[in-house]
Amino acid sequence: MACARVASRSRRLLRPVVGAPPPRTSPPPPLVGPAASSSSPLLRRLLRLWSPAAASLPSTVRILLGDAHGAGDGRRWLGSEASAAPEPAAELVEVPLAQTGEGIAECELLRWFVSEGDQVDEFQPLCEVQSDKATIEITSRFKGKVHQILFGPGDIVKVGETLLNMIVGDSQVVSHDKIALQPDKPLGVDPIHPSSETSCPSGTLSTPAVRHLAKQYGLNMNEIQGTGQDGRVLKEDVLNYAVSRGLCKESASVLEENTEHVELTQEGKSVLDIHCYEDKKISLRGYQRSMVKSMSLAAKVPHFHYLEEINCDALVKLKASFQNENKDHNIKHTFLPFLIKSLSMALSKYPLMNSSFIEETTEVVLKGSHNIGVAMATAHGLVVPNVKTVQSLSILEITKELARLHEMASHNRLSSADIAGGTITLSNIGTIGGKFGSPLLNLPEVAIIALGRIQKLPRFDDDGNITIGADHRVVDGATVARFCNEWKSLVEKPELLLLHMR
Repeated sequence: MACARVASRSRRLLRPVVGAPPPRTSPPPPLVGPAASSSSPLLRRLLRLWSPAAASLPSTVRILLGDAHGAGDGRRWLGSEASAAPEPAAELVEVPLAQTGEGIAECELLRWFVSEGDQVDEFQPLCEVQSDKATIEITSRFKGKVHQILFGPGDIVKVGETLLNMIVGDSQVVSHDKIALQPDKPLGVDPIHPSSETSCPSGTLSTPAVRHLAKQYGLNMNEIQGTGQDGRVLKEDVLNYAVSRGLCKESASVLEENTEHVELTQEGKSVLDIHCYEDKKISLRGYQRSMVKSMSLAAKVPHFHYLEEINCDALVKLKASFQNENKDHNIKHTFLPFLIKSLSMALSKYPLMNSSFIEETTEVVLKGSHNIGVAMATAHGLVVPNVKTVQSLSILEITKELARLHEMASHNRLSSADIAGGTITLSNIGTIGGKFGSPLLNLPEVAIIALGRIQKLPRFDDDGNITIGADHRVVDGATVARFCNEWKSLVEKPELLLLHMR
């Protein structure tokens, strides 16, 4: 019977160990309830098995008494603490670069907000990356500890590649079986990229910033002798090695002070050392790479340009009047909000100028919203955010939105929503210099406008020049001329805007 087998098994488990000193034990706890009055022979046999040697056994075979679920005769069965839930073990989790937008295959890693060994909460920002379209913060989906960072600032990360490894779990200790997932990357050692020319072996210790510096000098980390703790390669080691190779003629101490000059290669500033006249190759990243793609596509589209001159006397006086009456020091009135609002009025009359062309199906999409893009030259490259639904905004609201977009662009914080969805573009080159321009289309838009400098001409008027570039597959010259005349009348007579504002 089942009862006999259980008793026999228990007798074998609780057999005293020969030669072992009997430990001090306490008598078994008294039974209460129905079991106390039970005269079951099996129960009496089990109680007689209790001996001092039983206390020396592991807790997993300690005898427990529980309710019977058999014939209902009140008998008790043996149990074990082995059925208790084990403590949850930590797990090594890979955190990949997720899809940041449609058509995005890779991103540039700008900076880390965490370092190895940091505790991370759910939805806490981990790092910041930049795609062709926007700057995005990558947040954590897990709560745990940063175990290993696999990329450094300036590295290009493809969608799906692992950014870092995290330890997720209560114990925060990963078993050797879990760490064996990455046998070539010992603890505390920065990762390597086998495809990189400057990659180092798994035994070389360095930080992502140091590897990035070595990459800029074209050095192999394996050849650099580290002077830090446990042979870690420091920034000074990279600079000293660069001097010894003749890549630079300054001492390491001087180069360390000028290290930021090397880092400025991605910020639109000089990429050449003032003491080095050798050619250097740099990779175009972020907005610059996006410009390469968009302008290469635009060069295949048949353009034509229409040039016009606009009298801006009334606009200059109106802008000065607004600025004189301005009591909000956070707002600065410029010509651009007036030009954007008047442009939206003209687009309402000529919707073909506010459209996009689908080449695959030879269809034109007339856009319902006037999302007017404004080209902005930043230290990170040319970017074109747009003001959404201009037809429903006041001039003051456009002014505030332009200020916000300019602030975000200057700090490289524009989101995908700020950049996507434009329907026509304004390029205000007049703020930098120049009278005329021949802008290329920002596809799939069919029109772009370049604004020249507003200046006094021999006619003693404040005149400005505009150049309209259009996709000749969709728009003809007559449509552009009529549209330009409509816009010109609104700019030269700003009071006409009152007749059309809602």
